[in-house]
Amino acid sequence: MLHNLLVPLADQFQFFNLFRYITFRAGGAMLTALLICWISGPAIIRWLKSKQAEGQPILSYLEDTHGKKKGTPTMGGLMMLLAITSSTLLWVDLTNAYAWLALAVTVGFGAIGAVDDYRKLTNRKNTAGLSGRVRLFLEFSLSFAVIWLVMHLQPTALSGQLAFPFFKDLLLNLGLFYVVFGALVIVGSANAVNITDGLDGLATAPAMIAACCFLLFAYLVGNVKFADYLQLHYVPGVGELAVFCGALVGACLGFLWYNAPPAQVFMGDTGSLALGGALGSVAVMTKHEIVLAIVGGLFVAETLSVMIQVASFKLTGKRVFKMAPLHHHFEKLGWPESHIVIRFWIVTIVLALIGLSTLKLR
Repeated sequence: MLHNLLVPLADQFQFFNLFRYITFRAGGAMLTALLICWISGPAIIRWLKSKQAEGQPILSYLEDTHGKKKGTPTMGGLMMLLAITSSTLLWVDLTNAYAWLALAVTVGFGAIGAVDDYRKLTNRKNTAGLSGRVRLFLEFSLSFAVIWLVMHLQPTALSGQLAFPFFKDLLLNLGLFYVVFGALVIVGSANAVNITDGLDGLATAPAMIAACCFLLFAYLVGNVKFADYLQLHYVPGVGELAVFCGALVGACLGFLWYNAPPAQVFMGDTGSLALGGALGSVAVMTKHEIVLAIVGGLFVAETLSVMIQVASFKLTGKRVFKMAPLHHHFEKLGWPESHIVIRFWIVTIVLALIGLSTLKLR
């Protein structure tokens, strides 16, 4: 909004030229989202506590390790949604369609997560929330619509194409199947972050690190000179997503203030689905879908651990891990929660550096 209001006045007031620059507005969005979380956090947490007598439901098989968390409110993702939406709309170019689509995915997946959280909180006899089929139907429906629109926004030479990291010219034409593939990226990313969100701060910091990486990817892919120099596939207009990613980073950092161990609030499905969906949508729009699997390798590992555990038990009757997802396996091994969280953060930083190396290794 500030871009649309102030840039036309730049001829009269030179300071307003700053609002032309994506880097300046991305920093502004980051700081704004951070401040919104910091300022609104205590009030939102108090409100959530007043509405949730018992807080986040603790599953029976986690009582021994997570019983002390009983009473902690969930749905803290509302704080992040407020920060992301407000700061993005304030700093982004409102004529940019990519930004609107990224926001639509974030808010849409956050709404699905909020309904899921609400059902868990209001039905103590069945804490499963929305059925898997209903949730996936809603997630895929939104994702199909967004991917179809993205394909019409992107240049003809890139629409429906899958780009590969480390190769400057390699593209795989998926045609209309790209709608399915892109939707799988968004839905898979959303649910992978959701699965990872099982310990205080475990999903928040890795999501923030991934958003930092995609802030850079969006800026470079959307800049014709940098894209040409780095031999990236240039996507006109996608640079505005750097502002959106800045809002994601700020919101995660602000939320981590209240979510760090011991957490005052959990993000719930409201936050995890929104963050994962946001990262997946940005990956699709910047043509860095495969790089998301590298940068978000922790989310991939957590998801695979569940799939391997289920498949192994059904086929052999034996479990590969003491408990899935992966972070619960390490809990059962006796690792303190803080060790698991910090070590997983370190792994994410290493994976992010590997993902960033794809910018030059082509």
